[in-house]
Amino acid sequence: MSTALPATGYEVRLVTRPEGLPTVENFAVAEAPLPTPAEDEVLVRNLAFRVSASIRMMISEGAEAVEGVPFPALGPGDTLAEQAVGEVVVAGRDSGLKPGDLVSHHLGYREYAAVPPAGLTRLPDAATDPTDPTDPTDPTVHLGHGWTAYAALTRGVQIRPGDTVFVSGASGAIGSMAGQIACLLGAARVIGSAGSPAKADRLMSGLGYDAVVLRGGGSMADQLRDAAPEGIDVVLDTVGGEQLAAAIEVANAGARVLVVGALSGQLATSGTGRTAPVELDSVQLLLKKITLRGYSADDDPDALAEWNEKSAQWLRAGKIVFPHARIKGIENAPQAIVDTIGGRHLGTVIVEI
Repeated sequence: MSTALPATGYEVRLVTRPEGLPTVENFAVAEAPLPTPAEDEVLVRNLAFRVSASIRMMISEGAEAVEGVPFPALGPGDTLAEQAVGEVVVAGRDSGLKPGDLVSHHLGYREYAAVPPAGLTRLPDAATDPTDPTDPTDPTVHLGHGWTAYAALTRGVQIRPGDTVFVSGASGAIGSMAGQIACLLGAARVIGSAGSPAKADRLMSGLGYDAVVLRGGGSMADQLRDAAPEGIDVVLDTVGGEQLAAAIEVANAGARVLVVGALSGQLATSGTGRTAPVELDSVQLLLKKITLRGYSADDDPDALAEWNEKSAQWLRAGKIVFPHARIKGIENAPQAIVDTIGGRHLGTVIVEI
């Protein structure tokens, strides 16, 4: 190991499990010895990592008892984890990598990580200007949820020319990409939901949305009827709750509904964030012959390579942008978690180290 490496690095740990929504006091930024990689592992210096509201599912009481959640449960003292991009410092044996290579992996929330080669994806070389959100070689682009939206709209449900699409939670990491992608796939009208007029304005200014309904702005079903007078053909639901129920009410016959998130539960002020109850009118499902299914992009891993190719082309051509907020400094990660769950930001939230 190179003598130029520091002896320690910083990481974000869970101190106590939150009761209700997390606060900065539930986390600590601690100094830890530099990880020593095994012979076949790769030592990565992280450049940035993603912050997601879904972390609440990992850190709340009872997380370890829930089956099917695609995240590891975390207890007090554990280091948090999320998608990260970084630079190889020490390449493991037979890893096919070399120092300086850019990679993505799932051990964010720390400055250095020892990662098995199977847990790494090699990325293109960095951009000349790493702050340029239109440059597909900016490694932070790979922290976005664009591929989740792309897989959902091409595999989970296929957009048909002329469709009216509703995306709940449109200002989130998935939703802020989904509107743009839906337009490129042939949707005639794209409607989103958001929590503020400022977010609504941003979504309708270059992010693919023709109309935005507001949470807390009156009956969600009535707002959707006004925004989609000819009904809704496709629903990409990241929220659940009232918004999913309203979308079913306004949906056309044969509508396709894809549930990819549950923000109404994850952002609830009480509870564990792992339940998102919703009351649906099953008569509407029956009479309209609506298709309703849950979906994870992990079900279609082939979509990732396809998305990487298409998104690079679209970014270069100026057909899409990558909405995100950059938070500088790992010491600000606890506040970034609180702000993300509180809905302060639009798009993907990234902490730069």
